[in-house]
Amino acid sequence: MTHLAAPILAFSQGEVVVHPAHGVGRVERVIETEIAGERLHVIEIALEEKQLRALVPLAKAARIGLRRLASRAELEDACKIAQDRPRISRAVWARRSTEYMAKINSGQPALVAEVVRDLGRRADGASYSERLIFERAVDRLVGELVAAEGIDRDTARRRLLRERAQRPVVVTVLTEETRAAA
Repeated sequence: MTHLAAPILAFSQGEVVVHPAHGVGRVERVIETEIAGERLHVIEIALEEKQLRALVPLAKAARIGLRRLASRAELEDACKIAQDRPRISRAVWARRSTEYMAKINSGQPALVAEVVRDLGRRADGASYSERLIFERAVDRLVGELVAAEGIDRDTARRRLLRERAQRPVVVTVLTEETRAAA
């Protein structure tokens, strides 16, 4: 059985990238270093929001999902997905939370937006763990919007969640007259 080698991605110093598990970062440098007795080319990424530095082996960058920022069109699609009507799942919370975290850690804006859409429907009345996952997904998308469009975090958050905040709440009050008519 032959294994195909993962494509080696080329990243340059100063380039903004997205690590699927950590979010947006900037390539500090590509260096050759020795790890566990093996010489490797690694990408050093500064994840300033988390005050973290990540070393990603260049040969594994594609396999783990390290990528460049999403295009404006991809981010616009993600915002539309996040603002769409939620998909209700009847699965138990343990399974749903695992699926939501897999979507967030995929690093793909459309999948992360699905988490925002599905958990945002009840952000006010959600459980603690639902709110944590919702906020993690929002932060992931907001970070990418900030980096791609050069806007501040508050503006990016409002843009991502604007439709949800603008939707009017419809309350139907049944009176004796409306009950008789129904």
